[in-house]
Amino acid sequence: MTDRAVAVAAAPRTADADAATTTAPLHRAAARAVARRAALVGWLLLVPALGFYVAFVVWPLIQGVQYSFYDWNGIGVARWVGVDNYLTVFTDPDLLGAIRNAFILIAFFTFIPVGLGLVLSTLIRGIRNKAFAATAQTVLFLPQIIPLAAAGIAWSWMYAQTGAVNQILGWLGLGWITRPWLADYGTALPAVGLIGSWVLTGLCTVLLLTGLGKIDVSLYEAIRLDGAGWWREFFAITLPGLRQEIAVLVTVTVIAALSSFDIIYTSTQGGPGRATLVPGLSIFRIGFTQSDVGLASAFGIVLMVLVLVVVLPIQRLSRASDS
Repeated sequence: MTDRAVAVAAAPRTADADAATTTAPLHRAAARAVARRAALVGWLLLVPALGFYVAFVVWPLIQGVQYSFYDWNGIGVARWVGVDNYLTVFTDPDLLGAIRNAFILIAFFTFIPVGLGLVLSTLIRGIRNKAFAATAQTVLFLPQIIPLAAAGIAWSWMYAQTGAVNQILGWLGLGWITRPWLADYGTALPAVGLIGSWVLTGLCTVLLLTGLGKIDVSLYEAIRLDGAGWWREFFAITLPGLRQEIAVLVTVTVIAALSSFDIIYTSTQGGPGRATLVPGLSIFRIGFTQSDVGLASAFGIVLMVLVLVVVLPIQRLSRASDS
């Protein structure tokens, strides 16, 4: 083949290579433009929600931190006091008692609902009548739909001296223990805690039932072939399979206990005395009754830190167990 023939044969390939070299940057530029446009659209869609979050969460939080360093009644001139408000939170017996009561409520808002939810969800899952199982879920979840304020009012009536609780105890022959449960210093806080248990048990049960549906049925069949009973099934398969759901429920219920307000306000208003006083109610009274915005802000910041200190280790343990 002559040199001219070789040149002619190579010409098309050279032209194709030149064309590819020219179009490749164009394709990359177009891809970058599309990516930038998509990112811009995403940010535009995010702006309204981000604006609301900044306006109603971030900015009030910044203002709360600022107010916590001042002595201010909400109207007059604010006076800088430094960390005095925080010292008051950690030295005032009433405020420390409110924090202690909130941690006691964790037993009623977290341990009892999650424990009952585990038992009830396992039992409901074993019910063969699907209609009855669905009805049971609905009945258990109904307290979650009722406003907490309404639940507190209803239970305050039932806890009264002539209320339903004492009447049932009388029918059972336990009239000797009847009392006005919310007016007794020794029983007021546990009685309020049981209201929280009643409200949250349905939520725990339904969420755990959802988690049970994700566990492979063949695991239960395999362990039953080995002669395992209910307890072994529960601890070997059910509990490990529900780690994520339990972590979510513990987080939600702990936050509900530490930030409780509605049930306490409508049922006891912190009484008798300060037996059921909790941080949320204390902050409300300090800010709106005593007009001490600085101390109320400091107590609110302390409460937020306490919630984070309790919740973050739970989330970390959950992630560590999953990994």
